[in-house]
Amino acid sequence: MQSNPAAKIVPDAASNLSKKAQVADMFNNIAGRYDFLNHFLSMGIDKGWRKKAIAEVAQIKPQAILDVATGTGDMAIAAARTIRPKRITGVDIATGMLDVGRKKIADKNLQQVISLQTGDSESMPFANGEFDAVMCAYGVRNFEHLEAGLTEMCRVLRPGGKVVILEFSHPTRPGIKQLYSFYFRYILPTLGKLVSKHSKAYTYLPESVMAFPEGKKFCEILLQCGFKDAKARPLTFGVTTLYAAEK
Repeated sequence: MQSNPAAKIVPDAASNLSKKAQVADMFNNIAGRYDFLNHFLSMGIDKGWRKKAIAEVAQIKPQAILDVATGTGDMAIAAARTIRPKRITGVDIATGMLDVGRKKIADKNLQQVISLQTGDSESMPFANGEFDAVMCAYGVRNFEHLEAGLTEMCRVLRPGGKVVILEFSHPTRPGIKQLYSFYFRYILPTLGKLVSKHSKAYTYLPESVMAFPEGKKFCEILLQCGFKDAKARPLTFGVTTLYAAEK
C-alpha cells in the first residue's frame, strides 16, 4: 500500500524524469532566489519555525548532527550558532543549493563546524549510528520513497538519538483554514513564479503539501520506520508541524 500519496506529485507531470531528478533540477533552477522566497513568502515566520525545531534538537545536547535535505544550509547554520556541536553534516541532491549554502557558511566562518555534500536521503554514505541527531526542514515531502528515506535517517542515528522534522501541514481552524488555502493555492504560486522565474516550483509546493500524510499519519510512518515516541506539534495554527521521535 502506498503510504505517501505525495510521492506521485512531481514538479512536471509531462517529464519522463524520476521525482528525485525533477526535484533536484527544480531546486537547482531556483537556488539563487530560494532564501529570499522562503522568508518573503512566509513573511519571515519560517525563521521562528526553525528556532523551535533547533530547540527540540538541543534538548539532547548533540555533538554530531545530520541535516537531511539541507538546501542552502539555513537549518545547519542556525543549529551551529545555537547548539554549538562539534560537527554538522548537511546533505542534499541539489548541487546548486549546496553551492549557495557553502558561500553562506564561509561568509559566517563556520567551515570548521559545517560541511555540505551531495547526497541521496535514501542511500547515505554514513555509518550506522554515526549521528546524535538528524534534522530535516521541509525536505521529507520531496522524498521519492518516503519510508526508504526515513529508514535511512533512522539507520545513521545512534540509539537514543533524536530525529526532528519540520513539514508543511493544513490549518483546521475556521477562517484560518480558508485564508491559508486561498494564499497557498493562488497567491504563493503567483508570487513564487514571478520572483523565481520557474513556472513549476511554486505550483508543485501546494500540490505536494496537500498530498502529504501529516500529523498522526506521519507519526505512524515514523514508528514503522524504526523510531519510537513520535510526536506532532502544530505551529502557527497548523501551517507547519514539528515532528520529533527517538531511535
